[in-house]
Amino acid sequence: MSTFTATSFDRYKEQGTRIVMCTAYDASQARLVQAAGIDAILVGDSLGNTMLGYNSTVPVTMDDMVRATAAVSRGAADTFIVADMPFMSYQASFEDGMYNAGRLLKEGGAAAVKLEGSSRAALELCEGLVAAGVPVIGHLGLTPQSVNALGGYKTQGKDAGAAAELMMGALALSEIGAVAIVLECIPAELARAVTDRIDCATIGIGAGPFCDGEIQVFHDLCGLGGDFTPRHARHFCEGGQVITEGLSEYAAAVRAGRFPTEQQTVHVDKAIVENAAAFLDKLIDEAEDDEDELV
Repeated sequence: MSTFTATSFDRYKEQGTRIVMCTAYDASQARLVQAAGIDAILVGDSLGNTMLGYNSTVPVTMDDMVRATAAVSRGAADTFIVADMPFMSYQASFEDGMYNAGRLLKEGGAAAVKLEGSSRAALELCEGLVAAGVPVIGHLGLTPQSVNALGGYKTQGKDAGAAAELMMGALALSEIGAVAIVLECIPAELARAVTDRIDCATIGIGAGPFCDGEIQVFHDLCGLGGDFTPRHARHFCEGGQVITEGLSEYAAAVRAGRFPTEQQTVHVDKAIVENAAAFLDKLIDEAEDDEDELV
């Protein structure tokens, strides 16, 4: 059981203890993140980009999210798991949102859900989920599900009007009862102002060093994202290079006859194989005799 829970967000903020979050999308990644002592895992709809090969999060479905969340929950049973509400899983109706959030908890094993924006629909759903006892994390700034409306992946809140709107959204989510708010790709000064003015914790990604915590994408942290690294990210290891080198060595070893070796080999008494081969030869001979009789 995770020692970090929904109430830990408030406690860490009050204590000034930085909250560490990271994404994961399958059981193997989740095991690695848990072993590293990360406070909480987000099963992000960014799996559309990192795992499914899409160029945005928009195509990700509820079934995609439930399956990934369940895998992460199995891989990191002792870590606090947050699951993303994917595009159009709650925008159409309040009832859809409540039902789909329930799926992420009941089928996926998540402990909390995350939803984007501070629209009326998002705020109503947040309020309904909180009332139902579901921890909710908000997400403001660059909201990837709205990338088409935003005109691309750009820093948000750079003018007074946009900054004020974001601050009002953060305040509304905090007052409704969100346990935390992700602030993505906004100026550090704005993130600091929001963090200082709301009760719930802020989790930054591309929002500078003044939030109550930080979240990053597993693939970015581990050098698995290919040639492109977002400005807000950093490779803490070159996993892609290490894995490629390992796979290349495997291919070379197979081609050169250096793998598998005796260490990877299992033997059986030759008589067993000879008896099995004799039995198979007998069956083949009988089948051929039957064919000759039919002709």
